[in-house]
Amino acid sequence: MTQYMLSVVVEPSDYDVPLEEAQSQFDATGRFNEELKTEGSWVFAGGLGRVDEATTVDGTGSDVIVTDGPFVETKECLGGFWVVEAPDLDAALKIAARASKVCEQKIEIRTFDGA
Repeated sequence: MTQYMLSVVVEPSDYDVPLEEAQSQFDATGRFNEELKTEGSWVFAGGLGRVDEATTVDGTGSDVIVTDGPFVETKECLGGFWVVEAPDLDAALKIAARASKVCEQKIEIRTFDGA
């Protein structure tokens, strides 16, 4: 089985939707997560905080530099993800289509190369 990362692509403004309005989407996503576990496809998943509250660590030079941000004008960002196991890309694409329906967002899919 191959592992795939299904990235949830959101607009930064999606974080501004009131919780009450997004609750049914969260509930549907929770049910989908349980389906993945029952099917044996689940590896792990998680949602991410706001991109404008991120911190960047740059240890590529002689000093480690920690900054707020990134502060970039972006139309899309990573809002969360699933890592799933599937026998092939076609099966992973079917899971991604279901994921897109339940979270009401676009899904980017890539193979996941674990450490």
